[in-house]
This record gives sequence, structure tokens and C-alpha cells, in this order.
Amino acid sequence: MSFIVKKAVQQFARKKDLKVSAEFYNALDKKINLLLEEAAKRSTDNKRKTLKACDL
Repeated sequence: MSFIVKKAVQQFARKKDLKVSAEFYNALDKKINLLLEEAAKRSTDNKRKTLKACDL
């Protein structure tokens, strides 16, 4: 499952005068997945079913 919009990442990179390698998207997706997993665990540990900003 992809969590990112490649076009948005490309636009961000262009504004910074950068390019994006193909492998970057996969690495970014993995990082986002890890953040989401940790947030889900924190929410569950706090007996909530709603992800909140504080879970990040």
C-alpha cells in the first residue's frame, strides 16, 4: 500500500531544486508505515480507537 502521492513529492523536490530517485518513494512509504504502526500502537495502548496527533 502506498501512502504518498508521488506528484506531491516531486513538486516539493522541484521547489527545493532537487530531483527524486525511484528508490526514495519506497523508502518514504516504509518510513510513513513505521510512523503509522507506532501511532496505532500508542492509540491502542491508551485504549482509544482514534488516531490523534499526540500519537505521532
